Amino acid sequence: MGFVGVVMPVTSIRILAQLAFPSKTVRLWDGSGGVFVDADGNTYRPCVLTESALDQLELAINAEAFTLPLTLSGIDTTTADTIWTDYQAGEIVGSRVRILIQDCDELDQPVGSPDIVFTGTIDNIIFDDAAGDDQILSTITVEITNRFTLRTLTNGAVLSDVDQKARSALLNPTGTPDRFCERMPTLIDLTIRWPNW
Repeated sequence: MGFVGVVMPVTSIRILAQLAFPSKTVRLWDGSGGVFVDADGNTYRPCVLTESALDQLELAINAEAFTLPLTLSGIDTTTADTIWTDYQAGEIVGSRVRILIQDCDELDQPVGSPDIVFTGTIDNIIFDDAAGDDQILSTITVEITNRFTLRTLTNGAVLSDVDQKARSALLNPTGTPDRFCERMPTLIDLTIRWPNW
């Protein structure tokens, strides 16, 4: 008799963030009430995303925004100190950030592996600390750029094949060169007659 797997229904989701700082990878989830452990055993600490964070995430995922300003509040002291140390050492810019969506069951336990919905690199980081009744509350805004940022141009400029391949090599050194502008040189002297009756 064969084993029939039980499929758990998805009743909620978790928004997860992985920030790969030089010192360590910081894993955060949008919520409160303790740590969240995914199916692979990775531990995510709670944080609070701002009210506009979901809109900003949607714009970034849909490539409608070149920069994702992700504001995290309620960061624990240990995590904030780790991020600050890397920032002081000048090693924050260029660190990889991934945003994931984790399906969960009715007990808020992970169902399957999380889906990566956004990958980018840190372009800037802003710290804001406020004194509470019994502790310091840290808010960190991370400005994240993705691959579409490297295609932005000054108004009226033209992308060249050489420049675009250089940009793609910078963004993804192990990947194949970006062929987006490969045909640009062939279009320099091309005459297009329109309409062609």
